[in-house]
Amino acid sequence: MPGDTVRIRRRTGTGIAAVLVLVLGAVLVTARSEGDGGDAGCAPRTVVSWAPEPRLTSAFARYGDDDARTDDWTGGDGTHSVRLPDGRLLWLFSDTFLGRVHRPPNPAGEPYVWRDGTAPLVRNSAVVMRDGRPESTLPAPLFPDPAPGSWRWPVAARVEARSPGASERVLRVLLWVRRHAAPPWIYGEPVATEVATLSLPALRLESVTTVLDQREVGDLSRRVLFGTTLVEEDGWTYVFGGDDGRPASRPASHAHVARVPEGGLADPAAWEFWDGTGWRARARPAPVLGDGRRTGVGSAFTVTRDEGTYVLLTMAAGAEGLATVTAYWACSPAGPWHGPAGGFTPALPAPGTAAYNPQAHPGLSRDGRLVLSHDVNWLETSAAAAMLSRNVSLYRPRFVTVRLGPPR
Repeated sequence: MPGDTVRIRRRTGTGIAAVLVLVLGAVLVTARSEGDGGDAGCAPRTVVSWAPEPRLTSAFARYGDDDARTDDWTGGDGTHSVRLPDGRLLWLFSDTFLGRVHRPPNPAGEPYVWRDGTAPLVRNSAVVMRDGRPESTLPAPLFPDPAPGSWRWPVAARVEARSPGASERVLRVLLWVRRHAAPPWIYGEPVATEVATLSLPALRLESVTTVLDQREVGDLSRRVLFGTTLVEEDGWTYVFGGDDGRPASRPASHAHVARVPEGGLADPAAWEFWDGTGWRARARPAPVLGDGRRTGVGSAFTVTRDEGTYVLLTMAAGAEGLATVTAYWACSPAGPWHGPAGGFTPALPAPGTAAYNPQAHPGLSRDGRLVLSHDVNWLETSAAAAMLSRNVSLYRPRFVTVRLGPPR
């Protein structure tokens, strides 16, 4: 939905959870056979240029500021998207503000659109976009809390066959389950990875299945949640995830990877995990990237393929992770990884804010340009809720386009 080395804390969103260091840009290439974790002859790739994408940023700003409805999205983080068979784009968000916003000036006399303290905050939401414009919010939360004190954050999603070989298509959404925990786990104890199945085209929630339960892993820093990003190749869906690390001691977390055959995302028995030597069912996932210091990921990062190379994009490790996106590359989902290298620093909307959760949006990417979003939040925990309501434009995704190419 997240983390950073300076232990920035806030009350809302998957974005900066546990350690706000999010990985932006490494090429990962699919392992083609049992035990294949080595380079397969791909070429190094990284971010060679980038530019703001104001059209998409403005589209969500207009939608969030529109008071035609009072039960729709006005801001959120954990931004993911999936293209539906009928051409619509479904946007999935984690912590989300609903309700009404008010015209400026705000109560402090500033020229910002604002919301009052009674605005509803839900743990997840979904917005339907058609022809480049957000048009409606599905009833929120779309995914109800699994138990008191627990919640679900949606992450990556894909349309796939209902079962292997079936002609009917459904939407699968990966979910992270967390529950309230004592510090330093202020963003929740990682509990499980689930897969939700939604009907098409109605987007009716049919079922939720647990595919990896982590409650028996006693060390919370070693619990892995999968689904921050998906990559498809040769009949497999590669599902990437991460641990939260130790917020007080590790500046970066570790990346992990699993794979599932086409049509099998909702079948726990179909999942195979990279255990350090090969793909195994019911195996303990082994890290594929991260030394806990100079290299690593947050639990929210993104992966794409570019000319046969896998590129993993994240916020940089260390203090740079508050604003700078960096890249890693590999010839296999299991590595070995190369980097960090390249990257860029998108503009932030105001002093005191940070960027996090870079995510690729293949449904909008074309002509060699990759569309990325990043979320924005207020850094100071004690003031975050007030500042996000004082200026509602802060807690919304921003978009950029990037070009990938050989390192210069």
